Amino acid sequence: MRVYLATTLTALPGILQAGEIAPAPLNGYAPTPSLRESYASGDEEELEYVAMLMAARESLRLLAADKGTPRRRVVLAADVPDDDVTAVPYDDEPAAVTISAAIPLKKVAAGHIDDAEAEPDVAAAAEASAAADAGVEDAQFTVDSADGHELAWYATQELRYLSD
Repeated sequence: MRVYLATTLTALPGILQAGEIAPAPLNGYAPTPSLRESYASGDEEELEYVAMLMAARESLRLLAADKGTPRRRVVLAADVPDDDVTAVPYDDEPAAVTISAAIPLKKVAAGHIDDAEAEPDVAAAAEASAAADAGVEDAQFTVDSADGHELAWYATQELRYLSD
């Protein structure tokens, strides 16, 4: 199953050095049955895109907690055995999953990371993320503005250049 995990540019070098995403259990996002139910239509690729966006929102929360990291969302896409993934659905996060085992770097398919030009909007969205989660409309608009920036795709072997 393809899962999407939120992280930051500050945490990325540690993941690369360790050769795995750990420790388990890990929180992530995937095209779960709850996500499929919440979309009347959409193929697997579209549902994976939605799961990736949910992980990008989680990356905003990580950025809000770590003021020293560059203001760029980071999402790692990995392929893990279905048996290691448990859906943890709740109303506002239908793609939420728990992964029961560390994910070896060789299972990471790609990284999705904001370009530098997105930093001002991502910084504002990170600051507004807690208020947006609480339902404040202006904050939700600010967080949504970060979604206007597409995450760039990076092959796994390219990730080390981003962490330098």
